[in-house]
Amino acid sequence: MAPITFYIAVGLLGIAAAIMGPWLEREGPRKASILGGFLFCSGNLITALALYLKQMWLIYLGYGIIAGYGIGICYISPVSALQKWFPDRRGLASGIAVTGFGGGAIASAKLEVALIQYTGLPGTFIIMGLGSFVCIFVSGLVLRTPPPGFSEKILNNTVTDCEFHQVEMVKVAEDDETAKANKKHDDNNYDDDKQDWTLLEALVSRDFRLMYIMFFSNILFGLCAISRLSNMITDIFGKSAEHASTVVAINGSFNLSGRIFFSLLSDYIGRKNVYVVMLTCQLIILSSFYFITTGGSTTYWLFLMCMWIIASCYGGGFGSIPAFLTDKFGQYNIGACHGVLLTAWSLAGIVGGIVFTTVFKATSQDRDTSDPFPYNVNVWWMLGIVVIGWSALLFVKPTQRDRRVYAMLGRCFGK
Repeated sequence: MAPITFYIAVGLLGIAAAIMGPWLEREGPRKASILGGFLFCSGNLITALALYLKQMWLIYLGYGIIAGYGIGICYISPVSALQKWFPDRRGLASGIAVTGFGGGAIASAKLEVALIQYTGLPGTFIIMGLGSFVCIFVSGLVLRTPPPGFSEKILNNTVTDCEFHQVEMVKVAEDDETAKANKKHDDNNYDDDKQDWTLLEALVSRDFRLMYIMFFSNILFGLCAISRLSNMITDIFGKSAEHASTVVAINGSFNLSGRIFFSLLSDYIGRKNVYVVMLTCQLIILSSFYFITTGGSTTYWLFLMCMWIIASCYGGGFGSIPAFLTDKFGQYNIGACHGVLLTAWSLAGIVGGIVFTTVFKATSQDRDTSDPFPYNVNVWWMLGIVVIGWSALLFVKPTQRDRRVYAMLGRCFGK
């Protein structure tokens, strides 16, 4: 029953982020985070009651629906605010926020194990729920959007797509004719970018649809690999459960470091370019996965390196996507756009997990547990999805930052 509860919570996380995104932009991150904390706390308390009464439907309602909805609101609240406060370092800002989300999950999991031994399951959910609400409430008090007219110094003339037009207009506000000429020049040079997106225009745009496919494919293999890593280590390579547990813990650190590394890298080489790097790494690893898993102990360390790269790309996708969306569609659409895009994670977690398990069970019948064939069959269909996502990414229009990198490379190769 635990996987079903997890699937419900994952699904509600994306749905809540999508539904509450516009409300978040209207009311601000403070109200949103406090509301999300209240729902998460209520969900934990209901789960504690469900465990005491031994009612499974209450667990689905409490932890799956209510707590999952609260997590979704809390996830997008700080990310949305940070995108507005740090326009010149949006990648790093979102990476740090998303790393905190992942790090908190790891820390709470360790704390829950200790609490269960002393207080039991119902008491653990009560303590975790109340403790989380206190932390979220205190943190939410300092969350706010920048005041009207806020403008942070943009380093090295770094301007996002949706801000480029506004900055140019301010520079020539004293001369209407010059402003018109400048706007015409801007439209001629950047006619592949729309300025001043409305939320509806952003959500139905071709670029957003392509980014949805790209994000889904970037996290699919990482999500499945993380959930099955321990089993692959013990089944395919014959390692002990203790050894596998250690590797999984190290893998979690790569997941978190990838959120910082790739997010920071996107501030320098561009958002689209960093996704090209991540998806290309996944294509190479998926294409060679059969040879890695059939080499026995001789390829074990190569297998670990590949899994750690995959974990980094998985985390990097979460860390980089808020800045990518903000650069494309503007800082006031980030809450809703980010929320809708997170449904791709929910879809990957639910559909990907179900398909992986179904294929695995169907192909593992009458086979030895050390046979990597059931894992390799799953890799084949995931490889096809990553190819689709990599192809979709190529058609996403580059941002200002991406074009600047292309121009620099052009000058280097031109010499």
